[in-house]
Amino acid sequence: MRAAFFQSPLIRFELCGAYAAQFVVVKLEAHILVIDLHPCDGEGEGLCRILQNSTLFTSVIRHVTPDAPFAAGQKQMLAACGVEFKPSIVFLVSSNTNTGLADLLTRTTEEFGCCVFAVVDTASSQETVVLLQAGAVDVFSPPLTSRDLLPRVWRQLDHTARRSLRSYSLTENLGLRSLVGEAGVFLEAVRKIPVAAGCDASVLITGETGTGKELFARAIHYLSARARRPFIAVNCGAIPTDLVENELFGHAAGAYTGATASHAGLVAESEGGTLFLDEIDCLPLLAQVKLLRFLQDREFRPLGSARLRKADVRVIAATNVCPENALRERRLRHDLYYRLNVLPVQIPPLRARRIDIPLLASHFLKKYAVEFDKVALTFHPDAIAALTNYDWPGNVREFEHVVERAVLLCEEACIGPTQIVLPVAAAPHAISFREAKAREVDQFERRYIEDLLDTHGGNISQAARAAQKNRRAFFELMRKHGLSRTNHHLV
Repeated sequence: MRAAFFQSPLIRFELCGAYAAQFVVVKLEAHILVIDLHPCDGEGEGLCRILQNSTLFTSVIRHVTPDAPFAAGQKQMLAACGVEFKPSIVFLVSSNTNTGLADLLTRTTEEFGCCVFAVVDTASSQETVVLLQAGAVDVFSPPLTSRDLLPRVWRQLDHTARRSLRSYSLTENLGLRSLVGEAGVFLEAVRKIPVAAGCDASVLITGETGTGKELFARAIHYLSARARRPFIAVNCGAIPTDLVENELFGHAAGAYTGATASHAGLVAESEGGTLFLDEIDCLPLLAQVKLLRFLQDREFRPLGSARLRKADVRVIAATNVCPENALRERRLRHDLYYRLNVLPVQIPPLRARRIDIPLLASHFLKKYAVEFDKVALTFHPDAIAALTNYDWPGNVREFEHVVERAVLLCEEACIGPTQIVLPVAAAPHAISFREAKAREVDQFERRYIEDLLDTHGGNISQAARAAQKNRRAFFELMRKHGLSRTNHHLV
């Protein structure tokens, strides 16, 4: 499985959710190129008449009769036949197979990248097999009849149209062309996409910055039955703390000073679709409580409103930190984590799938060569080696920017290692025993005080008594670590 991995799993996705019913082709249209190698026989003209009279599909037909013997100058002849036409089907019409028809079939398939039919007057069973092996989709023998010809052509058109529609939707609309790779750890995460798309369970996507968490979330949404409804993405870390509840659940008119009109909120805007909450660990704890209640009951109350509202929304969350660390540091509530982590998807960092780096390099090279109007660019082996040996702390996002810069700066046909500009790794800072000990003691003090305050409900006197310290000394420790009386977390 080379290039884009979705070429293979596409078969599994074709029947997921709404896509099973969407791709019903009512009327097919085809650009048909008929290359008539022996026009004197009249078979090419008869074929064109049958195709033109078809009621199964509409067609634009181009009938060409090459002047020169097709055994010589095949590539130039084919290019001339299809210039500005872009056929979806090609017919090669010949009186026999003894003039290099198999070779021409292969070249025709390579030139146009579409299905090719052969029409041969005399072809034995063995010769037919040779033509099929050379790339022919089907082989016809005169006399041609509409009953024999048209259904077989329609089936091929229908198959090609369905495949093209699915491919377009999954690559262009969803951006899945960016999911490139063949490493086992990467494909293991990819295989969970159709599973998650087939149900409404909450999903928690974990992975370092730049690994493609939102891309995975979009894939899950657009491959699900919610594909026609909104996909709303929000970065929880980018919302001011005092506006989080308002952004998520909205407010009623008059809820606070200046609220002259009601505001729907992201949950209401996602009705019927998917709400993607990136950096869920940055959501304030109070907002996490209200989000948990919404996940349990599918009900929420806008600010200033007296009534509950319901919303049919699928929630996908993501975080770029280890969930266990976020739980230990009290940045993420345990109950919310358990509710979100029904279907976990862990995306590996780029350094864990280095075999994908040449594939990604080729993918981004083609993308930016077109964008910056660069022609026939390639990577020097030393440049690929430099890309492969780097650890990529920014993962695929950082990798893409490095390739983009290399394409932009390259003035030759080959991108060499000098065009691969990578950050210089800083030498690790060695700390003394005293500094390391002070750091650990500081972390211990903070955790210890937080636990005491939680145990005694924020009562400083009781917490100080349990710690066997006077109230003033205990309060100074709280101040040292930025803890307050009402909120045991950083202020």
